[in-house]
Amino acid sequence: MEIRNQTEFLLLGLTDDSALQPPIFSLFLSMYLVTILANLLIILTVISDSHLHTPMYFFLCSLSLNDICFSTSTIPKMLLNIQTQDQSISYTGCLSQVCFVIIFVVLENFLLAVMAYDRYVAICHPLSYTTIMNLCLCVLLVLTSLSISTVDALFDTLMILRLSFCTDLEIPTFFCELPQLIKLACSDTHVDNILLYVETCIFGGLPLSGIIFSYIHIVSSISKIPTSEGKHKAFSTCGSHLSVVFLFYGTAFGVYISSAVTDSSWRTVVASVMYTMVPPMLNPFIYSLRNRDVKEALRKIISWLTSLL
Repeated sequence: MEIRNQTEFLLLGLTDDSALQPPIFSLFLSMYLVTILANLLIILTVISDSHLHTPMYFFLCSLSLNDICFSTSTIPKMLLNIQTQDQSISYTGCLSQVCFVIIFVVLENFLLAVMAYDRYVAICHPLSYTTIMNLCLCVLLVLTSLSISTVDALFDTLMILRLSFCTDLEIPTFFCELPQLIKLACSDTHVDNILLYVETCIFGGLPLSGIIFSYIHIVSSISKIPTSEGKHKAFSTCGSHLSVVFLFYGTAFGVYISSAVTDSSWRTVVASVMYTMVPPMLNPFIYSLRNRDVKEALRKIISWLTSLL
């Protein structure tokens, strides 16, 4: 039996053990609140400190805002399902979730690539940095990245709309993922799988290639600096970004590898949690702990907030 646009999907989540639902709810709620507050604090810190009104921190604000939206597109629905003990999600809700997740995942890829380009210009062309990385270019890079992400997400949503679904509508994760929906389809998905692989190579591979290309030139430029202090100072400006890149792509490759080598639903869920929840939560801490300017600005913000209490 085939069903199209009137069906509901079931989000199986982490476990069906009712005794584990309260601690899982508390854990995910805590992680979500930390993600929102930490990223909002980064945005507030950058906006309030004029010393941080530079391209690097403009992109950091964009990344923090994207992480907030990324987490909000998946976690609240999961928390609601746990609280109401209802695993269902409507066809429209599932489609919307897929669309937003794709937008923010692809945008994260491009933002990390744009930040790598910013570091490349700062280190390899320091005298021309302010001329090249002007406000118009920075805004254009972010808006272009958002436009590409949105077009890709709408294309994928239209791709799902043409699929027919059967009665087995259980999604073994806590949110709607495009690959999982394609697996549930009754209709022929050969073309959809090919398009999915092509999109992954383009929208995942190209930004990663740009990051690698930028850092090859960065390392080459740093190696030519005569003093060890100068090398350390130059590389320290890239440390936070590199950590975020390794975290994001490390968890992303973990999801891909786990889905490719195993059919275990538990491993798929754990990989999805690592991919969707851990990077947005840890990114602001990585930048605040490894960046002296951000730490100093954060101290001022925290002191000001404390004085108001």
